[in-house]
Amino acid sequence: MSDNFENEITNKFLAEITDETTDEVIDVTIDDTMESHEHKGWLKKVEHLASDIAIREGCVLYDIEFSSRVLRIYIDREPQASIQDCENVSKGLSLILDVENIIPGEHYQLEVSTPGLERVLKKEWHFKKAVGKKVRIKTNTALENVGVEFDRWKKTKTVEHLLSAYVDKMLFFTIPEGELKIPLEAVEKAKVVFELEKNNKKKHK
Repeated sequence: MSDNFENEITNKFLAEITDETTDEVIDVTIDDTMESHEHKGWLKKVEHLASDIAIREGCVLYDIEFSSRVLRIYIDREPQASIQDCENVSKGLSLILDVENIIPGEHYQLEVSTPGLERVLKKEWHFKKAVGKKVRIKTNTALENVGVEFDRWKKTKTVEHLLSAYVDKMLFFTIPEGELKIPLEAVEKAKVVFELEKNNKKKHK
C-alpha cells in the first residue's frame, strides 16, 4: 500500500470520526474512590489533550480509563494503529501532563494502546465501526421488555451474533429466526468478538 493511499484512508477515517464525536463526550471509566466531580474535572482536560495529540499523530481517541492510579488511553486509526503511534501519543501526552501537573495525587502510570481485536463498544461511532462483525452485548433488561418476540430470546439478556446494522440508536443482529432489534439504551456492556477467518481454499499439490 502506498503512503499516499494510506494517508488518504487515514484522513477520511479521521474526518468521519471527528464529525461524529464533535458533540459526543467520551465515556470515561472511573474506578477510584475519589469524588466523581473532582475526577470529571481533570479527566475532561486529559480527554481533550489526548484527543488533540492523537489527531496530531493521525489517530483518534477511542476511549480513556483511570483505575488504581493507571491512566489508560486507547487510540485507533485506519487500517490500524501501530506501536509507533502509541509511543508517539504516549510521549506527547506524558510531556504535557507532567508540565501542567493535571492529575492529582502522587505517582500515576500512563498506558497508551489500541482497543484490540475484541474492543469494548461504548460510543455510537464504536457500534457503527463494528457493523459486519460478531458482537456480544449484555442488556440491562430481558429482551422481551424491548419488544423482542422470538420465544427463544425473550428471557435472555445476552446476545452474541453478527451486528448487521446500526441505525438511529438501534442495533440489528442477524439470527437464525430473523433479525433482533435492540435499542442502544438497553445495552449495558458490548464488545467485538474476534473470529479467525476460515480459509476454505484447498491446497493443490
